[in-house]
Amino acid sequence: MGQAGTRLGVDIGGTFTDVVLERGGAWFSTKVLTTYGAPEDAIIDGMHQVCAKAGISPEEIGQIIHGTTLATNALIERRGAKTALITTEGFRDVIEMRTESRFEQYDLNLTLPAPLLPRNRRYVVRERLDARGDVLVPLARADVETLVDEIGAAGYESVAVGLLHSYVNDAHERLIAEVLAERLPDVLVSLSSEVSPQMREYERFNTTIANAYIKPLMASYLGRLRARLADEGAECPVFLMHSGGGIMSLESAAEFPVRLVESGPAGGAIFAADIAARHGVEKALSFDMGGTTAKICLIKSQTPKTARVFEVARTYRFKKGSGMPISIPVIDMVEIGAGGGSLAHVDGMNQIRVGPESAGSEPGPACYGRGGDKPAVTDADLVLGKLDPDNFAGGSIQLHAAQSAQALEAVIGTKLDMDATEAAFGLAEVVDENMANAARVHAVENGEDLADYTMIAFGGAAPLHAARLCEKLGVGRLLVPEGAGVGSAIGFLKAPFSFEANRSVFMRLAAFDASAVTDLFAEMKSEATAFVRSCDAQAAISAEHRVYMRYAGQGWEIPVSLTAELATKPDAATYQALFEAEYKTLFGRVVEGMGIEITVWSVNAFTTQERADRVTESAPAATPQASGTRALFDPAKGAVLQADVVERGAFAAGAVKAGPMVITEAETTIVVPQSRSVTAHADGTLDVFIQEKTDV
Repeated sequence: MGQAGTRLGVDIGGTFTDVVLERGGAWFSTKVLTTYGAPEDAIIDGMHQVCAKAGISPEEIGQIIHGTTLATNALIERRGAKTALITTEGFRDVIEMRTESRFEQYDLNLTLPAPLLPRNRRYVVRERLDARGDVLVPLARADVETLVDEIGAAGYESVAVGLLHSYVNDAHERLIAEVLAERLPDVLVSLSSEVSPQMREYERFNTTIANAYIKPLMASYLGRLRARLADEGAECPVFLMHSGGGIMSLESAAEFPVRLVESGPAGGAIFAADIAARHGVEKALSFDMGGTTAKICLIKSQTPKTARVFEVARTYRFKKGSGMPISIPVIDMVEIGAGGGSLAHVDGMNQIRVGPESAGSEPGPACYGRGGDKPAVTDADLVLGKLDPDNFAGGSIQLHAAQSAQALEAVIGTKLDMDATEAAFGLAEVVDENMANAARVHAVENGEDLADYTMIAFGGAAPLHAARLCEKLGVGRLLVPEGAGVGSAIGFLKAPFSFEANRSVFMRLAAFDASAVTDLFAEMKSEATAFVRSCDAQAAISAEHRVYMRYAGQGWEIPVSLTAELATKPDAATYQALFEAEYKTLFGRVVEGMGIEITVWSVNAFTTQERADRVTESAPAATPQASGTRALFDPAKGAVLQADVVERGAFAAGAVKAGPMVITEAETTIVVPQSRSVTAHADGTLDVFIQEKTDV
């Protein structure tokens, strides 16, 4: 049996699988290439590596926390199960009609993502509820039995059930589930009243279909993973990181795999929030860049911003509304198709474009020497001097600069009359500007000024690009924590067990029913708490309450946080004041004389975590000695500079050194341009700040 103080965090990314072992306050980590055919193989390999580093056997692991991009990739690549939808008569085409909004108003060739299920896999039943949940047209069991027999004959693996207004009354969905269980016991079933019990049928149906679509795949994978771990001696509990920033049981993850869609990036945001708490940072910009994508998240008061809906597989990378909406609690972040493996090309306008296609781990960037012949971001970083070809991923992967240069010249240089260095410079600047632009837009949409923020960078590729992003965004301070290369996996080990319960109950403030609100919050708190208790029977559990409010006639709501007292003793006037304060923060004004409505109610229950200890100031220490120098291209100067190469371990707490500099460690590299200096904190975090100018 494993030991309670020994835990394993595992993050499967598009290129690397990160594995971190926590034991007695010490951390042991590794990065291994993701094995697409059987992702569990990389986990087992990484587990044995970190166990060897710690001098223990897998039998001593007491708990495993896992996050993965497998669910996201299955949706993007359309590799899910053969799935059917059962819906209300007349609503068969909701997922194809979408909301009829045009995210690009004047594009005559607008490309919308195709629905997950073609029309011949969408079935209807004659039934109808009204918005209060009252039955207008009853559902006949005989009709359901006939339909289920038809579905059985078609050989479906999974069935999604989404009926109109079932979030208020789930009786008809339950009847369909009962018949499916009787007649097709091997078929997996997803009910919209369980997966996403919220108003707006397009988002709810789409989320339920996505859950059903990936359910067989994820159930198979999680079953194989548990068996492989047990075979290797790790027979401990396995938990999954969910998109809302908490941990859920493996059984719940298999039942609701759609909640895993942003699990890896969520772990990164939790990691960044912990670093922000340790350093007293009230406004942090989390920057997570791995091999396939980059993620940006706003963190205020050490809490990541959350949302109820996000999009997967956008047809236009930066266009809201061009993707597939998933309606679940999620940490709100911008995801950009720009990671170390993102591939570059020259378009018809002779402009360099990067991503969203990625070389992944098979074959990987050209410099991996595994057959890739197109230039990736990692190839540009290598040519620009940011990476050491002999010490990449702790020396486990040899990089080939000549192959990078050849790919850059072949794909970019010959078309734009550039040498390899110029092509790499152009590629890197396009990537960095794409990420900077996404961060600016995200900040503006949330009424924030990034000049007030501190960037926290992690992920294998982020420290290579973070300082340049700070220069572009006007951000004065950058923190690169210890373990940055495997930040998301560390974040898993810092996350609480949690579950968010949601209800769609429409209520106007003018007709506010305090007793109904009290009962509703009590019911949701009981549901969420019971879920968390099933994961951890002993821990103290706290709860956060939230309502989503809008002015009458508006299409979307804004979240308003409530105290526990306002959930048990609700007051309409206080709710209105809180809403108006949030609305004014976002839009600069309130709308006088307009009615106010509440559409969604939320309770998030979570295990109480110990507050992170604040890092204290360190006394000045000796300047670290460089182990050598390297030619480093500084994009702000547009020139190659001689930069010191310093081992991260050479930075004692309190030490300060000016750039240009390259700081090396096993899992990433920190590039410090001439405009910045670095100091080290007691917890190992490196603080990159603006270099003070001195008179000559």
